[in-house]
Amino acid sequence: MASRICDSVLVTGSNRGIGLELVRQLVDSPSPPVQIFAGCRDPSGPRSQALQELAQKHRDVITVVQLDTTSLTSIAEASKLVETKLKGRGLNLIINNAGVNVPGSLAETGIQEMVDVYTTNVVGPMLIVKDFHPLLCKAAAQFPHQTNMSCKRSAIINVSTLLSSITRCPENFSVSPMYPYRVSKAALNMLTRCLAEDLKKDGILVMSLHPGWVQTEMGGPKAPLTTAESISGLIKVIASCTEKDSGTLLDWEGKNIPW
Repeated sequence: MASRICDSVLVTGSNRGIGLELVRQLVDSPSPPVQIFAGCRDPSGPRSQALQELAQKHRDVITVVQLDTTSLTSIAEASKLVETKLKGRGLNLIINNAGVNVPGSLAETGIQEMVDVYTTNVVGPMLIVKDFHPLLCKAAAQFPHQTNMSCKRSAIINVSTLLSSITRCPENFSVSPMYPYRVSKAALNMLTRCLAEDLKKDGILVMSLHPGWVQTEMGGPKAPLTTAESISGLIKVIASCTEKDSGTLLDWEGKNIPW
């Protein structure tokens, strides 16, 4: 039997696209996590119907959690619910997937566009980590004789993008200008690097992952990767990560992307 990727995981933005496929493939894996917390902004809304149907099918594993990653109140209530469900155990893995994009040429971009995208793509993941940090520490401490970091023990995965790479910007900027998205995801990478340094004392692995250009509502129909292909690769990378990967940006095939 395949090894379980972790005992417990929280996925944000899980009602559609990459987040929904993450939950689906995790629960359908040969050894699924014991508990999957599927966070989304509006669990009872029409855009969450597919997630609710999946959760109904796997009621013993999936808990749908109301979670607006830009709301302190929502995050606090979600962390209390997760803590209660874990019954004294820690949370092994957070996948900060919730993110937004808006049309982003220079002409289209103003203060509000930059602030809104930055708030969701950077501030949101930071707030999630702050509130769930005690549960991540508790998970890491449950492996008292293990010094190696891994997603099975305690980890944070921030979903980033190739478009965040400053080094690679000249080769792809003309195809996808997207100022708010690019700038916010570059900032998310710095958040990843800071957290990796800050939380290594706690035994928590932190890294960014690029899922590829995927056929989602955000990625569009012309994207070369299906969500199934992307997430299959991401899960393999997540399962194989060690402390050498902490503070890095990898793609869905495990290849390093320069900052």
